[in-house]
Amino acid sequence: MSRGPRAAASIVPRTFSATPPAIPPPVARAGGPSETDHQLDRERSAEHLAVLQAACRTHRLPLTAQRLVIFETLAARADHPSADQIYELVRERLPSVSRATVYRVLDTLVRIGLAVKTCTPASSVRFDPRTQRHHHLVCVQCEQVMDIHVPTLDRLVLPQSEHPGFDIQDYSVHFRGRCAKCRGRRPNNPARTTRKPRRSKIRTK
Repeated sequence: MSRGPRAAASIVPRTFSATPPAIPPPVARAGGPSETDHQLDRERSAEHLAVLQAACRTHRLPLTAQRLVIFETLAARADHPSADQIYELVRERLPSVSRATVYRVLDTLVRIGLAVKTCTPASSVRFDPRTQRHHHLVCVQCEQVMDIHVPTLDRLVLPQSEHPGFDIQDYSVHFRGRCAKCRGRRPNNPARTTRKPRRSKIRTK
């Protein structure tokens, strides 16, 4: 009896912000937005603006509408979107924005500590607005990336590097396996064709 692939874990070095911004998490809503939801959106937008303003001021960057919309779009996502996914969402608010602008702004957000890149095998680069140290579950089938909170993983001691001159700054653990949705799927078996047995022909003289 064959068994499916076992979940594997890998430690991925990554650099996190020393002073992570206080970005409110996205809120799941049932039904249409209420007046309370609109108020929360306004408060959340004000917090995003304050965080981005402070970061741009520190790094002497102009605060542009493109940077604000792209940052707000990323901060509202919890599924570690790719640059292309962010681009499609940003176009709904800024139809004239180019793909190159979105890529460039995302790289800027990483550089100033408002986002981090999450790299997984056989997958495009994902962006994460959570800059504090945390870890991920990665589905090897659908490439979904999910956060996992395990306090004991945050207390690992950084090892001494075997490569001279390499300075380990931080880490992120990726657990690889299959998500519940993919585990429930049946493998696509090739269609089997059944052939009818040939009947022997009896010839009569």
